Amino acid sequence: MAASQRLGVRSWWSQFSSSATRIKSAPPLFGNGTTHSKRLGGISSDGGLSRKLGLADLILLGIGASIGAGIFVVTGTVAHDAGPAVVVSFALAATACVPNALSYAELSSRFPALVGGAYMYSYSTFNELTAFLVFCHLMLDYHIGAASITRSLASYLVTSLQIFPIVKALPPWVGPGGLELFGGALSINVIAPLLLVGLTIILCQGVKESSVVNDVMTIAKVSIVLMVIAVGSFEVDTSNWTPFTPNGLTPVITGATVVFFAYVGFDAVANSAEECKNPQRDLPIGILVSLFVCAGLYVAVCFVVTGMVPYINLGGDAPLANAFMDKGLNFVSILISVGAVCGLTTTVLVGLYVQSRLYLGLGRDGLLPAFFAKIDAHHQTPVTAQVWVGSVAAILAGFFNVSHLSHILSVGCLASYSIVCACVVMLRINTENQWQDGEDQLPQKGLTRWNEAVLCMLGISLCGFLVGLCYRTGGPVTYEIVLLVIMGLLLIPLLTRQVCISHYLCCFVTIQMISISYSEEVC
Repeated sequence: MAASQRLGVRSWWSQFSSSATRIKSAPPLFGNGTTHSKRLGGISSDGGLSRKLGLADLILLGIGASIGAGIFVVTGTVAHDAGPAVVVSFALAATACVPNALSYAELSSRFPALVGGAYMYSYSTFNELTAFLVFCHLMLDYHIGAASITRSLASYLVTSLQIFPIVKALPPWVGPGGLELFGGALSINVIAPLLLVGLTIILCQGVKESSVVNDVMTIAKVSIVLMVIAVGSFEVDTSNWTPFTPNGLTPVITGATVVFFAYVGFDAVANSAEECKNPQRDLPIGILVSLFVCAGLYVAVCFVVTGMVPYINLGGDAPLANAFMDKGLNFVSILISVGAVCGLTTTVLVGLYVQSRLYLGLGRDGLLPAFFAKIDAHHQTPVTAQVWVGSVAAILAGFFNVSHLSHILSVGCLASYSIVCACVVMLRINTENQWQDGEDQLPQKGLTRWNEAVLCMLGISLCGFLVGLCYRTGGPVTYEIVLLVIMGLLLIPLLTRQVCISHYLCCFVTIQMISISYSEEVC
């Protein structure tokens, strides 16, 4: 009996190891036209999703995922500490995102036009276990994020409508915050689930229908932001920009790690590959343009808000709205409220969209039940997966106050961003002939170039995290210097032995690891 149990355990472990290290067939170095552009009447020739998204849709998708109500709040709250130099914080964060955007752009044009994004990239580059862990991190991010943001949206709507007497008389389980039960273990809110049901119904109608809703609301949101910038620019007092860094450089760098998460639209655009008309051309452009548009809007808003009022007066829940009210421009505050509602709505809409496509990808690969891979014949959307993600978000938003978990949402974002950077490095190590023909290579003694690159990147990431930890805990500066020297030494093999542009990619991974330590402290 004992021998048979040991044999069973050994067999299970062997099967698990074989599955965990399995790798998808990787694409050639540059995707060919037939892989990406097979279409039949706007529908993928293999019976997949409908290809209806153009370049403008992709750009607005990325902007809709990135710019939420935070552009009216985070800009002011970070400026309260960093001063007028908050502009530098947003610029640094955008600069740190550029290598990642380029990584997403390269991979999106290289891989077949299928759903999956970071999950698919890691599956084809590393192995099945890594890909599944990336999916788990992303789902933790998206599920909690959808519930938390929808709660904020429900609270925002009810608060805005309280100018009507009937809304003021609503019970707590309808009003902002919800009805707390069992010491806060449960928090009942009926508005948030209803909003999620409505957004899920829109997404189930088809990608073009949901894209139109996102396009309209994103254009309205961006128009309001541009109007805020235009009106506020006439109220700017340049003396408010002096001193530019009142509290030194530390709050500026710390602020950059906070606002880094304002640029999160890459994976949303990458996951729309299978529904894009011309993915090889449009995906890279959509990713990069959406990043630069968001960066420009953030920087412009920062210039205006810090020029309108002294930075010390910024803060609270609505710093930008308060700045305009101080100038007697109350109508702009109303526009800001409308823009915030549009921003929160598009963020939730795009988040639910991305989740369903990720579930679709795993259902196709057999890592989740096959019903997640079913596509409705009429609407050409994964209705089952869409209803599932909407239901999970509705349950979380309706019965739990998940806002206190929002500080861990950076984990999924950092995991996907880091793995995408690593995918670019690792794919460039392998030549095109190795991927296509699988030619036998002579055995090598010691570490292979692939293993060497993995170890160097892990070491750089660990050192970056420790640097941030030392900074956050007030550790000796000597430790930080030693860790930075080690990071530099680990970069040498990547710069001299690897055929890739991994120097800036690894630096970016380091910035992400440091931001874990910074962000939790500031938020």
